[in-house]
Amino acid sequence: MSQENVQIVRAAFEAVNRGDMDGAWVRAAPDFQLDLSRALGPYRGVYGLSDVRRVADEFWGTWESSRFEVDEFLDAGNHVVTPFTNLIKGREAIEVQTRGAWAWTIVDGAVTRLCLYQERVEALEAVGLSE
Repeated sequence: MSQENVQIVRAAFEAVNRGDMDGAWVRAAPDFQLDLSRALGPYRGVYGLSDVRRVADEFWGTWESSRFEVDEFLDAGNHVVTPFTNLIKGREAIEVQTRGAWAWTIVDGAVTRLCLYQERVEALEAVGLSE
């Protein structure tokens, strides 16, 4: 099951990177939660599936382009941790790189929770792993 979870997460990143937000959330559970409570930007909070599209559109709408480069897909049973670099290009050609880690929770093939962490170690600890 866990390799299937990695494939679900990989497909979501591929969809986001090609701008297909509907494809990114196709495996989201009806009670899905996007946890950005640890975010440093304006979208700090926990969002349900009905809010995800709005938050994503607002975030990506402020940039000329944004792309996630996943460092690795760390399989943790019902969780997948994905340390990443987000490459962002502003409308004035200013380029920004941010780093963080997502912890995905997947139950019966559906993504139930996606939580942002500022550090890889925090995401690993959250799912019961260590460095």
